[in-house]
Amino acid sequence: AVVSTQSTGDAVKCVHLEDKGGYKEIDIKRYAKVEKVPGGSIEMSEILDGVMFNKDVTHTGMKRRIENPRIVMLDCNLEYKKGESQTNLEFMQETDFRKILQLEENYIKGICDDIIALKPDLVLSEKGVSDLAQHFLLKAGISAIRRLRKSDMNRVARAVGGQIVHRTEELKESDVGTECGLFEIKKFGDEYFTFLTKCKNPKACTILLRGASKDVLMEVERNLQDAMNVARNVMMDPYLVPGGGAVEAAIAHRLIEKSKAIQGVGQWPYRALAEALKIIPKTLMQNCGVNTIRTMTNLTAKHATSGSTWGVDGETGNIVDMEEFGVWDTLQVKSQVLKTAIETAILLLRIDDIVSGVKKQSDIEAEKMAGKFQSQQPQEPQEE
Repeated sequence: AVVSTQSTGDAVKCVHLEDKGGYKEIDIKRYAKVEKVPGGSIEMSEILDGVMFNKDVTHTGMKRRIENPRIVMLDCNLEYKKGESQTNLEFMQETDFRKILQLEENYIKGICDDIIALKPDLVLSEKGVSDLAQHFLLKAGISAIRRLRKSDMNRVARAVGGQIVHRTEELKESDVGTECGLFEIKKFGDEYFTFLTKCKNPKACTILLRGASKDVLMEVERNLQDAMNVARNVMMDPYLVPGGGAVEAAIAHRLIEKSKAIQGVGQWPYRALAEALKIIPKTLMQNCGVNTIRTMTNLTAKHATSGSTWGVDGETGNIVDMEEFGVWDTLQVKSQVLKTAIETAILLLRIDDIVSGVKKQSDIEAEKMAGKFQSQQPQEPQEE
């Protein structure tokens, strides 16, 4: 596997949160981001102990590598705020225009002074950063990155600690993220990518996928998402059941045994459900090319005499003990499949008839032909 099972488990554990009340949250869609970067080999793929995003610093003179950075995260503009309504200014002297420019500069300098007071090494903003603000931050030795997506900023906050601040006047020491070990900007092809890695206790991560083409990366991402969803299901509900059709065969056996104790018509729903469940092991047997009837009889006999963990080997079609064979399914998925199948069957049985509101194309054409035939018939002259 490109990204090993252990690494996939680590990514899911990274975003796992559990409060004192026992509530679990594993949001892999929001906090385990998959970044696909074409180029390189698949073996270069990795799971970062932090986050990355497709951004570069706003000024070429700013640092592109900082160890143990202090990070400030902002959700406000670092530029002069324009008025919502139209404003007219009347200048009476030539110095008035300079005063207006000076007021704008003082406003920007006040915002930057609020940030510089906390002595950060890196400023991340969801909004814009003006040229003047870049100048003041560069003089203070601070790197700045602007216009981050909200989702990226939330992952950064979970990875490096700290809080996203909406006004610079409200900045406090506790808002600064200090758990990042390395800030670094790398170039892949023509794109710059920001890496915030070596985090002490990250609660968000990024999975970096490399590959020769976009098609390869899309396929790897689909497999990775499947693997992470399985790991998430196991962590949310840590119970496993034997795979290879063993569960379906075991339930079918119990239902048939139950039906024998019921007299009359009441036993047939049990038998019908048992036959429906046997479709899963039968399909596995057909895929292997073995004799379905004989193998199904052997599987039923095993469940009647030797326990409920016997299933079908998906490669050879032999009947094996799934506990020793090592094939397991998650209880959460298996129970949901059974619930959905039974509820769908009930829904279909409740439908007594189907009324179509759309005419078939053949009926429309027949009506057209009948109309043409009537119009072509000669009309009898009317008597006066």
